[in-house]
Amino acid sequence: MTVALQPGEAIQGAPEEETSRGASWPRYLALKGGGAAVSLVMVVVVGFFAFRVLPGDPAISMTRGRQVSADQVEILRKQFGLDQPLIVQFWNYLVGLLHGDLGTSYTYNRPVVDLIGTYIGPTLLLTGTAALVSIVLGLSLGQRAAWRRGTAFDRTQTSVALIFWSVPTFWLGLLLLLVFGGWLHWFPTGGMSTPGLGATGLAYVWDVVRHLVLPVTAMVAVVYAQYLLVMRASLLEEMSADYLTTARAKGLREDDVRRKHAVPNALLPTITLIFLTIGGLIGGAVTVETVFSWPGLGYLTFQALTSPDLPLLQGTFVVFSSIVIITNLAADLVYRVIDPRLKAS
Repeated sequence: MTVALQPGEAIQGAPEEETSRGASWPRYLALKGGGAAVSLVMVVVVGFFAFRVLPGDPAISMTRGRQVSADQVEILRKQFGLDQPLIVQFWNYLVGLLHGDLGTSYTYNRPVVDLIGTYIGPTLLLTGTAALVSIVLGLSLGQRAAWRRGTAFDRTQTSVALIFWSVPTFWLGLLLLLVFGGWLHWFPTGGMSTPGLGATGLAYVWDVVRHLVLPVTAMVAVVYAQYLLVMRASLLEEMSADYLTTARAKGLREDDVRRKHAVPNALLPTITLIFLTIGGLIGGAVTVETVFSWPGLGYLTFQALTSPDLPLLQGTFVVFSSIVIITNLAADLVYRVIDPRLKAS
């Protein structure tokens, strides 16, 4: 027997569907947050065992250039727990990590947490400035190149961006050092401030800005092309949309059509790219900081690799990887907020 659906019942079904869609946020958060937590656990495990396969004995490296006996080297191994089985070292590392202790640096003889706290400021200053400049430059040039598609401006900007994108960051950094630091003497060649200058206030800020120019330029030149190309491609797709024709029919100027209607709708894929590249930008600071001797986490990681300083390597690896995982998680959450298609899925 077929039971006829009453009109009142059909009307009650719609709010239930909307409620279930609205209540999917906790499930979405749990799904993405769980994925990020699993990734973080994998980082901790892989980071510990991967650095153990590096060649060289840390105890011998710590005594390099000194006259020490075999007994003294063995005492060092016991002091830092290097004589224990690997699984025991891993367990001690996990217990310390849960208590916020990343171990003690072999090279600096200081807690790794303190070293990371000291060096993370310059890294955030460098990568934050580079990210801000590259985002503004890439989005601005990308939308103008799309709006002037096929012109000399479009071809020039696209070609230059592709060239810089294909250049290795370290090679570009060395070239900038050679030309603007060593040849023209326009900018300092290394460090974050001039040693012995003793500047304070605005004079110190200006000194830091001058030291920032070359490393920021090296990072921006390689990264901004991604924003330019994605923004250009997104805007080209929007340019054939009917709502732009409607906007023009209302008498809006071309600049208003671009800024108020086309660009906001073309920003969606670019915002996702921004979050993803910021994480990669911080992780990729190792090369630029090493070339320019910038006293950040990247330079600290390079010094730890030469020892090898295992606790310091593990600590910086966890910090870099955590930043990438968190920015990827933020990209997923922001994308769901601004994209109505994900809300309905």
